[in-house]
Amino acid sequence: MDTLSYKTVSANKATVTKEWVVVDAADEVLGRMASKVAKLLRGKYKTNFTPHVDCGDNVILINADKVRLTGMKWTDRIYLRHTGYPGGQRQTTPKEIMEKSPEKLIIKVVKGMLPKNKLGDKILKNLYVFAGGEHNMQAQQPKQIDLNTLK
Repeated sequence: MDTLSYKTVSANKATVTKEWVVVDAADEVLGRMASKVAKLLRGKYKTNFTPHVDCGDNVILINADKVRLTGMKWTDRIYLRHTGYPGGQRQTTPKEIMEKSPEKLIIKVVKGMLPKNKLGDKILKNLYVFAGGEHNMQAQQPKQIDLNTLK
């Protein structure tokens, strides 16, 4: 019996193979789509996933303005923030954020599904969100991926 075959291989920065993928968010439910995108960014779908290394793919998300929410979440869900001053609590709804910038809503939701540390900040920089159907990342030769095939 060969004991070398039982060694656990950990990925590091030099051995990680990062790919560029395009995800179409048109008519996708926001939370379900964001959780799959977060898994792609983190590298959870890869066999050499290592928790402390950025081994995920670079994700280009298009049609961010066509994402949907179920039920009354457009108006009933509330996002809170604080300015840092007394009485500085502000609240917004997804509808208000979507009217200003659809990209910010997607980034906010995906960021909440990533680790809350330096690695999570680094991983979030691998997400590129575009409101329309066009993107300016053709030089990376990204491959189209269907989120419905992922678990």
